[in-house]
Parts: sequence; C-alpha cells; structure tokens
Amino acid sequence: MQRTTMDLWVGLFVILGIGALLILSLKVGNLNTYSAGQSYQLIGHFENIGGLKIRAPVKSSGVVVGRVVNIQFSLETYDAVVTLSIDSRYIFPKDTFASILTAGLLGEQYIGLAAGGDEIMLKDGDKLMKTNSAMVLEELIGRFLFDKASESNDF
Repeated sequence: MQRTTMDLWVGLFVILGIGALLILSLKVGNLNTYSAGQSYQLIGHFENIGGLKIRAPVKSSGVVVGRVVNIQFSLETYDAVVTLSIDSRYIFPKDTFASILTAGLLGEQYIGLAAGGDEIMLKDGDKLMKTNSAMVLEELIGRFLFDKASESNDF
C-alpha cells in the first residue's frame, strides 16, 4: 500500500512538472492565448519591422491591448504593412504614435502605442499615420563606427 502511494505522488509531481514546462514554453514562444472577444483592426506602415512576428503583443503603457495579426509587404510603397487587432475596450486618438520596441532578455519585439491628444478616435480599418520603425543593431553599430572613422580623419 505504501509503495502505491509513493508512486502516485511521484506521478503527480511529474505531471505538474511537464505542465509547468508547457506553460513556460508557451510564454517564451509568445503562443499564449489572447482572446479579445470584440476587437477592431488598425493598419500601420513601417520602413523596417526588424524581428516583429505575427501574434506579437501590442502594448500601451506596458499593458497588452492587442496583437499583430498580419504582416505584408506593400508593392506600392515598398514598406511593411502591419495589421493590428486591438481589443474594443481600448480606444485611441487619431494621432496615436506606433513604435516597434524590444523587450526582455530574449529580445521579443512588440508594438508600443503612445496615445496622442486628438479628440477624434481611431475606428476599425483606420491607418496609423505616425509610425516609428525598429532599431536595427547592425545599423547602429555601423553608424557608430563610421562616425568614429570620420573623427579620426579630421586630424
């Protein structure tokens, strides 16, 4: 009887451990569920989206208010067209600014919304007029090295 009880506790512990690993892998992989219920879609044009992926969070003041639902390349403007699904509980002014930002040690990219002061609010299908592309580390290093090289040639 005591052996059966011990086996039961070990089995329960193993199942809880596997469940914890599953939840952790979903969090790291950004596959956690986001059920907005009612939502509306916004469209943003970005010159460079970096490593932004579908299902990336859309945050405002650190709060997840939506998700990226689609990323396409525009043949007319030659930039990335990102479609955002925003929870209908959150409404933003027409002059809201969207930036691609990086968070955490793993470098997860997300879209940050900074609300403007316009009295007219965004609605389903509207285009975000103000966007800021992702910062690319290689470009920043290249600029820094180019600036340093040009400083040394001035002497």
